[in-house]
Amino acid sequence: MFEHRKRKSFLSLSTSNPNSPLSVSTRMASPKFSVPLPHNRLKDVLLLLSIVFIIYVFFHSPPTPPRAVTAPFSPSYAASSRHHLVFAIASSSASFVDRIPYLKLWYDPDTTRAFVFVDGAPAGFASDPTLPPLIVSEDTSRFPYTYKGGLKSAVRVARVVKEIVELNQSDVRWFVFGDDDTLFFVDNLLETLSKYDHNEWYYIGSNSESYDQNLRYSFDMAFGGGGFAISYPLAKVLARVLDSCLIRYANLYGSDARIFSCLAELGVTLTHEPGFHQVDMRGSLFGLLSAHPVSPLVSLHHLDAVDAIFPSMNRTQAMHHLFEAVSKDHARILQQTVCYDRKNSLTVSVAWGYSVQVFEGNEPLPDLILPQRTFRPWRRSRMGDFSRLMFNVREYPKNPCKRPAVFFMEKVSLIDNGIWSTYRRHREEDCSRANAVNNLERIRVFSHKLESHAGQMIASRRQCCDVSGFNESMVVSIRQCGVDELISMH
Repeated sequence: MFEHRKRKSFLSLSTSNPNSPLSVSTRMASPKFSVPLPHNRLKDVLLLLSIVFIIYVFFHSPPTPPRAVTAPFSPSYAASSRHHLVFAIASSSASFVDRIPYLKLWYDPDTTRAFVFVDGAPAGFASDPTLPPLIVSEDTSRFPYTYKGGLKSAVRVARVVKEIVELNQSDVRWFVFGDDDTLFFVDNLLETLSKYDHNEWYYIGSNSESYDQNLRYSFDMAFGGGGFAISYPLAKVLARVLDSCLIRYANLYGSDARIFSCLAELGVTLTHEPGFHQVDMRGSLFGLLSAHPVSPLVSLHHLDAVDAIFPSMNRTQAMHHLFEAVSKDHARILQQTVCYDRKNSLTVSVAWGYSVQVFEGNEPLPDLILPQRTFRPWRRSRMGDFSRLMFNVREYPKNPCKRPAVFFMEKVSLIDNGIWSTYRRHREEDCSRANAVNNLERIRVFSHKLESHAGQMIASRRQCCDVSGFNESMVVSIRQCGVDELISMH
């Protein structure tokens, strides 16, 4: 009705002017009929066409294909190999000889490129082809260092970044930096880095486990002891500008803080990967290692400051023992799998290649993935005996009889269709336990080699397991979880 009135009003105004172009058509029109105006008819036609076009697009345009969740991950760049990594290890003439056992654990002269930077030739050391080549660092006495109570060697160690780049190694994709007491798990590191395009600028590592250490230095800095990786193009740029940064940041404590600050000036931030471990803690690492994140184990540091990770062994023997499992299935090492024996009301937590814990009753998975606080802080905090941590923990019972039954890895064997790992019971006290646990001495775990790839690590999922056989020996079979399977007692 409104539209009809509007048209009449417009007509009356137009016909009142005899010179109006509309006056001719309106005088010719019959007074009994309303003649639609040409421009209004065009408007209606255009509106109708627009409606038809919208309907067509809505119903006939092909929908956007959903993101594939089952297709394998296929990066746009070729897969990397060990040869594409170059390690720069910071050491000194005083510490190098003592750290040789750690270096020999992960360095392979046939497959690994690494160089150790020292402040001078170690006394009495003869060349060893099974170790990385030694390079005496350039003189850095011209650079200032003003951190009170710190070590000026931090400047020399920071400048290793420039010196390793200037070696002009060929076919490099990643430079990896660490200390002489940093234990690298090279294949896991390689697979972790494979998630990222080495042609882009990347600075990859992790911060400290200690909140106080991060607060003191930086939450966004890769701690050098845990190791960090820098992509080749970024390392080239960093090497060109590093000396100027060393002059500007004379007030900082460590080498890693200098690298972080210079990268910050280049606009680069840290990409966090939980597999790098600074290990700013002391004592027993059992609680941390038995609840490792669902992420490849990349590095361990400060091994001289913690207890041997296996009982009745020294630190070096214990690490050699761990690497026996690493050599069989590097991707699965320390990966935590939890399953439930509903018949006997037991909870079983497997840290593959390291330990198995058997709990009486139902232990919910959200509790088991929290590390038990078996360790001490790196520095005593003003807040109390324990410094604040960067992760949640659960208390470790002081009474051994209230702890789960613990089994440590004894051996790992390859067979045609999988891997058997055997775990032997470690008894601290003669505790009274349920019949299902009391006589248990060994646990055998069957698994298939974990074929990790970049796509799996981006969308990782904890695996499941089943318990069978029970007397003096238990058998645990690790497998992929079902699509809607829940890891729970009930």
